[in-house]
Amino acid sequence: MILKSLSLLNYKNFESINFEFDDKINCFVGNNGVGKTNILDAIYHLSFGKSYFNPITSQNIKHNTDFFVVDGLYEKDDRDEKVIVSAKRGQKKVIKRNGKAYDTFSEHIGFLPLVIISPADRDIITEGSDTRRKFIDGVISQSDKTYLTTLIKYSKIVAQRNSLLKYFAVNTTFDATTLDVYNQQLHEYGSSIYEKRTAFLKTFIPIFLNRYDAISSGKEKVTLTYQSKLSEIPLLALLEQSIAKDRMLQYTSVGIHKDDLSFEIDEHPIKKFGSQGQQKSFLIALKLAQFDFIKKHSKVNPILLLDDIFDKLDEKRVEHIIKLVDDQNFGQLFISDTHAERTEEVVKKISQSYKIITLKGNQESN
Repeated sequence: MILKSLSLLNYKNFESINFEFDDKINCFVGNNGVGKTNILDAIYHLSFGKSYFNPITSQNIKHNTDFFVVDGLYEKDDRDEKVIVSAKRGQKKVIKRNGKAYDTFSEHIGFLPLVIISPADRDIITEGSDTRRKFIDGVISQSDKTYLTTLIKYSKIVAQRNSLLKYFAVNTTFDATTLDVYNQQLHEYGSSIYEKRTAFLKTFIPIFLNRYDAISSGKEKVTLTYQSKLSEIPLLALLEQSIAKDRMLQYTSVGIHKDDLSFEIDEHPIKKFGSQGQQKSFLIALKLAQFDFIKKHSKVNPILLLDDIFDKLDEKRVEHIIKLVDDQNFGQLFISDTHAERTEEVVKKISQSYKIITLKGNQESN
């Protein structure tokens, strides 16, 4: 699968711009603020129907305009596929594939497999457990539509149960029978999600460890551990145990929406004890393992977006990453960097065709 061309209209800082791409490596270079990351985000938008960096649709529309259009032409399975994402202020976003709009965005997820590696990924390490759950849910969802559907249903029931708990508190009442209906549904959906997360991580963790070992030359030992109370007790029992607490808090305090991943380096939390380079290596290994997993399950080479990944990595680690990309059967790569010379020097070491696209404000030159 390759992205052949991209057109942007009123997207972020771009008024109107068009690109034609190389089948293998495309490098966007230029100063900070010219829109390199915005182009990568537009490509991400075509795969997921949303921005990687700002999920608020209206904030992705160029200032003083009313709409944006992102238009991509792909080649997949020897046929052209045209995907358009458009949004107008005050209206629902639309995703079209070959001229036909999707009824729900979830139908589109997984059709254009993609992995992004960005400085923003540091949130996976530094922020709360929800960012780490989103990561594993995002990987599984690209290759398992049933999982995504179950996740959506589970989230909806949690919201309904929370509303019921608030109703109980406001009206000083309680209805155990109604609450039990929600508990049963959460147990059914939540148990399925837990089992799929467990099975996924059983496969994913060894791939991740191999990736990190290659990037770090085996200098450090890292671990990734799944943390869920469902490993000790069924969800239905957890929900029943927490009824008094949930009534007091007015929200559902237990369930798979509280699961987490533990990241450690040399038996210490990487958030506190890992250097910037080690944290970046950890995140790159996570994302390359994500690439491996999706490729294996979708039988398609995902598009790989590398946003400013050479920053804060020593030369040795950069060389390892480039060697990995060159040795493995990767598909199409998109790279952004502020240093044109550094980028070209790096990609010249890869035995693949490449294109350097220099951005100057809203203008591009090859």
